[in-house]
Amino acid sequence: MRTDLIRKTALTAAGLAFTGGAIAGPVTTAFAAPNTSKPASQAQTDRKGHGERQLGVRYEAQPNFYYCGPAAARNALSVQGKDISVDAMAKEMGTTEAGTNSINDITPVLNKETGKNDAYHSVEISTPKADDKQTDKLRADVVKTVDDGRAVVANIAGTTTDTDGGIHSFEGGHYISVVGYRDNGNIVKIADSADPNTASYEVTVEHLADWIATRGYAAS
Repeated sequence: MRTDLIRKTALTAAGLAFTGGAIAGPVTTAFAAPNTSKPASQAQTDRKGHGERQLGVRYEAQPNFYYCGPAAARNALSVQGKDISVDAMAKEMGTTEAGTNSINDITPVLNKETGKNDAYHSVEISTPKADDKQTDKLRADVVKTVDDGRAVVANIAGTTTDTDGGIHSFEGGHYISVVGYRDNGNIVKIADSADPNTASYEVTVEHLADWIATRGYAAS
């Protein structure tokens, strides 16, 4: 798999855009599907057959501008009931102040913490803009991963607009978790560690695919 297009800086300038150089944190909160008293696996089972599913996330904001990779993975693993130190994950991923190099550094950690060597695999969208085939694959991968009770982790770059009109800009690159979907995967739910004020939002799968373009994601 080519990694030269994926292996870019992780948050850098994007973190500065949010907080002037330091992201306050960690801030922990929870957002989940309706009836959050149920475990994440139960919440997603209740929604089966309705074209939508949302996993329970124990959200934590990243503690600095370059920990978006470990934080995204930590938030993704929280839907499985796991609570793992971002510092430990950063060490495993080789995260530095330049960020986490690639989704390929995150996928093995997700597999290790999930307890299955093949729970996740890396998918690259190498083109500057996602085509229909790449977007369709992303949609299918999100639905399958969430239906399996897991979250997708994506390496994104650039600017996108959410379904409420909010702007999310990470020109230097960033990592996010995808923790749910609706409309049969045409709308996806994001858990974003960069700013607890915008911890959760939705984007179209087309916008997400273009956001990932030149980089990659980890899915079932």
